[in-house]
Amino acid sequence: MPMQQVDESIITPPRRASLNLKELWEFRELFYFFTWRDVKVKYKQTFFGVFWALLQPLFMMTLFTLFFGRALNIETHGLPYPLFVFSGLVIWNLFSTGITSSGNSMVTNANIIKKIYFPRLIIPISSILTSLIDFSFAFVLLIGMLIFYGQTVDFLRLLLFWPLGIALACIGTLGPGCWLAALNIKYRDFRYVIPFLVQSLLFITPVIYPITIIQKPWLQTLLALNPMYCAVEIFRLPLVKGLTNPELVAVSCCSSVVLFFIGLVYFKNTERYFSDLA
Repeated sequence: MPMQQVDESIITPPRRASLNLKELWEFRELFYFFTWRDVKVKYKQTFFGVFWALLQPLFMMTLFTLFFGRALNIETHGLPYPLFVFSGLVIWNLFSTGITSSGNSMVTNANIIKKIYFPRLIIPISSILTSLIDFSFAFVLLIGMLIFYGQTVDFLRLLLFWPLGIALACIGTLGPGCWLAALNIKYRDFRYVIPFLVQSLLFITPVIYPITIIQKPWLQTLLALNPMYCAVEIFRLPLVKGLTNPELVAVSCCSSVVLFFIGLVYFKNTERYFSDLA
C-alpha cells in the first residue's frame, strides 16, 4: 500500500532587517480587528463618546488663545490665532495619541502575544490607525472653523499637502512608537517617560507659535529635528502663503524618516523576545 505524501513546512526566523511585508498582508484582517477593538474600548461607557476627539483640541485651542494669543500677540502668518492653533492641534493630537497608544501597546496586549503568533508590528500600527479615526472627527471641526472664519484656502495645495502632512505625521509617529513599544516591554519605566515626552514635545513643536518667534538660527535647527515640525508646517501650508523656512522643513523630514527606520529596525530585532518579557 503506497504511503501518503505529507506536506512539510519549515518555519525559519525572518531576516532581522526585513519588515516581512508579505506576512503583514497575510494577516491584514487583524488591522481591522485590533483597530475596531481599540476604538470600542477607548469610548466604552463614556457619556460623550467619540465627541471627546473634538472636545480635547477645542478646549486646548480655547486655553491657548486666552493665555498665549492675546497676551503675547504672536504672529501667525495671517491666520486667526484660534485657527492657527487648532490646525496645529489637529495634526499634533494624531501624533500624541498615536505615540502614547503605540508606545504602551505591547504591554497592554501582553496576554495576546503570549498565546498566539501573528506579526507583532500589527499592534503598534493599529494603535496609530485608531488615532487616525480620532483625527478624522477633529478634521471635520477644522473644516467648520475654516468656513466660520472665512479663511481663504488654496485647493490645489490642499489636495497635495494635507495628505502629505498626515502621512508625515504617521511616519513620525510609527517609528518612535515602535521604538518605545519595544523599550517599554523590557523597561517599564518608559510608561512614565512617554507622557512626559509628549507634553514636552508640544511646546517645542510649532503648534501654539511659529518657529520664527525664535531668533537664534542654531536653536531653530535644533527644534527642527522634531519629526512633527515638518508635519505641522506642511499641513498648514494650504492656509498660508508659503513655508517660512524650507530648509528647516527638510531637516525635520529627514529626522522623521531616520527615526522611522530606527524604530522599525529596533522593533523587528527585539520582537522575538516580547512573549518572554511581556
